[in-house]
Amino acid sequence: MSATSPQPPLTDPFRIGSIEIPNRVLLAPLAGIGNWFVRLQAKRHGAGLAVSEMVSSFGLHHRNERTLRELMRIHPDEHPVSIQLFGHDAEVMRSAAAIAAEAGADLIDINMGCPVRKVRKTGAGAELLRDQELALGLAQGAIEGSGLPVTVKLRSGIEVGDRSGFDLAVRLAEETGVAAIGFHPRAATVGHKGSPDYALTRELVERIEVPVIVSGGLKSAEAARVAYEESGAAAVMMARGSLGNPWVFEELTGQRQQPPGQGEVATELLWVIDRAQEHLGDERAGRYLRKFYPWYMEQLDASPELADELQRHADLAQARRLIADLATPAPSGV
Repeated sequence: MSATSPQPPLTDPFRIGSIEIPNRVLLAPLAGIGNWFVRLQAKRHGAGLAVSEMVSSFGLHHRNERTLRELMRIHPDEHPVSIQLFGHDAEVMRSAAAIAAEAGADLIDINMGCPVRKVRKTGAGAELLRDQELALGLAQGAIEGSGLPVTVKLRSGIEVGDRSGFDLAVRLAEETGVAAIGFHPRAATVGHKGSPDYALTRELVERIEVPVIVSGGLKSAEAARVAYEESGAAAVMMARGSLGNPWVFEELTGQRQQPPGQGEVATELLWVIDRAQEHLGDERAGRYLRKFYPWYMEQLDASPELADELQRHADLAQARRLIADLATPAPSGV
C-alpha cells in the first residue's frame, strides 16, 4: 500500500498467507493472560484474529504436560487462531511449530519483541534483534516445521533510536517468507512508556510486501484508529486496551457506539470466572483471577471496598455473589 492510498475500513478482511482474517482488529499476545478463553472472548466481541500468550518452544519440544494441556488448548470457536512461540534454537522452534500445528493452530507467531529480562537473558524475545542470523533461522524453522503461515512480532529496536527491529523486519520479509510482521514501534528498553513511532511503521509498510500489523499504545478505540491511519498498517493489534474491555473490538468493528452498562460488564466478568474455573479448577482460578478483577472494576467504577474484597477472597462462590449483585438492577424506589 502506498503512502497516499486510503486505508480500507477496519471491517474489511485481509490475508495472512493462505489464511483470510475477517477484519483488521486483532488481539495481541498477552503474556500470562492470552489463554483460550481470553482469545475466545475477543473473538466473541468481534476480533478478527487472536494470538496466544507466548509459549516456550522448549516446553513444546520436550512435550511438557502442563504446556500441552493448558497453553495448547484451542476452542473450536476461536479459529482462525495464532499460537505465539518464543525461544532461541532453530531446531527446537521447528519441532515446537510442528506440535502447535498438530494442536490446531492456523498460524504461528514468533516473539522477537519481549523486553522482559528473564526472556532476553536466554537469547529470546527482543534479544534476537542482536542476532539477526539466529532470528532468520528461527523463522525458517517455524515455517518448515509447521507448514503454516508464520508471522513475527518485534520491537523497533532495543535502545531508543536503534532501528535493528526495523532492519530485521525487512530481512524476515525478504529472506524467509514470513507472512506478516507485527510491529511495536517502541524500543524494548522503554517497555510501554513513551510514544510509539507510527511514522516508522509507515516506513516499514512502504518497504515490505507482506502485511504489517501495528501494536503499541493502543489504549482505546480512538488510539487504535489514529495508529491505523498514521501508520498505514494492514491491521491493528489490541493489547492492554482490551484488558477488561473486550467491547473495544465491537467499537472498532462498528458493532457498538455506547460503552457497556454495569449489568453487561458484571455479566461478562461472571463469564470469565466460569471459564477460568473450567480451565484451571477452583483453587488456581481463584488466584489467577486476581489479576482480572481490577480491569473489570475500572469498567464498573466499583468502590475501593468491593475491589479490595475481590482481591482478598480467592473463593469463587464469594466472588460470584459480589459480582452478581452488580448485575442485578436495584428495585425501583430504592
